[in-house]
Amino acid sequence: MGFSLSDADPQPGLILGASATLLHSNQAAETLRARNSLPSLADLLPSNVQALVKAALQQTRSIENAEARFNDTILMWTFIPCPQTGEVLARGRDATDDVRTHEQAIQSNRLYRLITENTTDLISRHAPDGRFIDATPASWRLLGYWPEELRGKALEDIFHIDSTAQQLMDSHRLLTDDGYATMTLDITHRDGSKRWLEIASRAIRETYTGAVVEVVSVSRDITARVESEENSRKLADELAHTARLATLGELASSIAHEMNQPLATIVNFAGASQRYLKSVGTNPENLERVDDGLEKIIHHANRASEVIRRLRAFLRKGQKRTAAVLLNQTLTNVARLCQWDADKNNVDIICAPATCEPSIIADPVLLEQVLINLIRNGIEANVEARNSQPEGLRSRLMISTSINNESETLIDVTDEGSGLDEQGIRQMFQPFYTSKPQGLGLGLSMSRSIIEGFGGFLDAQPAATGGLTLTCRFPAVSTNKRAPNTEAAANE
Repeated sequence: MGFSLSDADPQPGLILGASATLLHSNQAAETLRARNSLPSLADLLPSNVQALVKAALQQTRSIENAEARFNDTILMWTFIPCPQTGEVLARGRDATDDVRTHEQAIQSNRLYRLITENTTDLISRHAPDGRFIDATPASWRLLGYWPEELRGKALEDIFHIDSTAQQLMDSHRLLTDDGYATMTLDITHRDGSKRWLEIASRAIRETYTGAVVEVVSVSRDITARVESEENSRKLADELAHTARLATLGELASSIAHEMNQPLATIVNFAGASQRYLKSVGTNPENLERVDDGLEKIIHHANRASEVIRRLRAFLRKGQKRTAAVLLNQTLTNVARLCQWDADKNNVDIICAPATCEPSIIADPVLLEQVLINLIRNGIEANVEARNSQPEGLRSRLMISTSINNESETLIDVTDEGSGLDEQGIRQMFQPFYTSKPQGLGLGLSMSRSIIEGFGGFLDAQPAATGGLTLTCRFPAVSTNKRAPNTEAAANE
């Protein structure tokens, strides 16, 4: 007895002869052929249908999952033999969605393996307690361990980060609360070398309870970047120290003048006191004059000592020393350092400190360096603008501190120079841009970088005097915050 087909069957069915000739078909097969505009029912079958029919009859077994593709449809055929009649029943199944999904899964898996096996970053999976579940091959380069060595191990055993246990606790808390955490760790590689890793982690949660069931992390080796930043910081410190040395040379006349005054006074009082001592026998009242002279000698010696102390602090080489800086006092100090230079150029430095006592968190030496640079630039601007005016005419340079309506702390240096247009103001802070024949164009650029390092900003705008006002602006968040002194030991 042979095969029979039912038109009620929703799947296409065909009865084929021993040579794969079409004997019968059902309605589902006819409908599928018409819908795809195929010339014949044979076009529904795999291209090797004759070999499939022959194999099924000779081996007396069913052959499954023989694929046929046409248009956007994929059919999976099963060939069932009937040895008594020499016929084969071919039953088709629309497997388009299943095959496409399987192919996409294969493609995605291939892409995933390509990325994970070749990425330079370490991608790792962790249990909620931090233990490694799996990792990519980049673990060998970053940590010195192959993925199979990491499985089941705790972070502390691999990273050797006892000193950063607090970071791990903070990261675990952020993953639990926010589902995302980043941290930068100084770790020890398996070979003993020091490495810096930047790690970004995301929590995978259970659908219903929200509990963290797994953590996926991406770790990047940033050792080269950290070392580059450290070298850049050292170079910046060296450049700032060199600039202070150059400034000291340019202020040599002012320093000599400021030192000469107390020393000359000390010599005068010492000579007078010596003369009074010689006449004490005949004039005992001269002892009071000697005592008064010694007090004045002490006063002026302390003044000379203070000048030396300020110069040593200004030239000190070392790490940045962050502390609360009283701006009114700083303004007075830099004005005294620049006074001789101003007098020599017929410029009056006018100090206008705020009625309150504004302060910021900064390195006092670097801040003085910036203000000295701004004052000397202002003096030079006044001199250039006065070249066409009568000899002996003095000009003014105004330096002031204030707090504006937004609670920002301001330091203003206003000159009476020729000023600059909008383009000139934009260019003046660019490195190596200068209008001076002997200038390097680094002073204002370095000054802006220093002020930005304190959380502020240095800018310029036209002044009512016709010159420029250079403003160091410090936002309220950094000016009002009182931070502990972090002064580091320096090599004097």
